[in-house]
Formats: sequence, C-alpha cells, structure tokens
Amino acid sequence: MTPQELRALCLSFNAAEEDFPFNPETSVFKVHGKLFALTALDARPLKVNLKCDPDDALRLRTAHPGLIVPGWHMNKRHWNTVTADGELPDRLVRELVEDSYDLVVAGLPRADRLRLDRP
Repeated sequence: MTPQELRALCLSFNAAEEDFPFNPETSVFKVHGKLFALTALDARPLKVNLKCDPDDALRLRTAHPGLIVPGWHMNKRHWNTVTADGELPDRLVRELVEDSYDLVVAGLPRADRLRLDRP
C-alpha cells in the first residue's frame, strides 16, 4: 500500500478528517474528533497505528510477528502498529483500517453515530 492509498482509504470513511496536531509529518485521521489512525506518511517503511479489539490485537500480533506489533506510543492493549509496506496483503491492511474506524464509531455518542448514518 502506498502512502497515497493509505491516506485516501482513511479519508474515504464517512466524516473522516485528517489533522496534524503533533507535527506536520504526522497525519492523524479522526471521526467526530476521535482518532482512528495515526501515521507518518513519508516514513519508510510505512506504518500506521490502528485501534483494535484486544483479543484480535493479540491474535494479529501472533499471526504476523514484526509486521503487526503493540501500538507505538499508544495503549498497547487496544492499539497495534501495522507495517503497510507491502509485506502484509493490502486487503488485510484495508480491513484493519476499517475495523479501527468502526471501533471508534461504535464508541461515539448515539447522536453522532446517527448523524453518520444519514446521507
């Protein structure tokens, strides 16, 4: 997955926004102000921090050692750092980004979730 593809994927979700609260190099993707993906798009290899169900996080780390690791500078129980440089299938990376977005949306107040469902 290229940095451009990752950025486009993150911004493809309903109400997703890109922000740079830490520095101009670190893209933070949010929905209703809540972080679902964090990455330095110009870093090599390309890595992205993604929210994950704790049980799935452990399973993924075991299945993909070195490519999916505990979230760097994040709550290690709920976040993984995923290397998106091509060693993992793009399909899996897309699924993990979507799962992260869905987990964050599920934690939003009901009114915000309902607004996301409207066209």
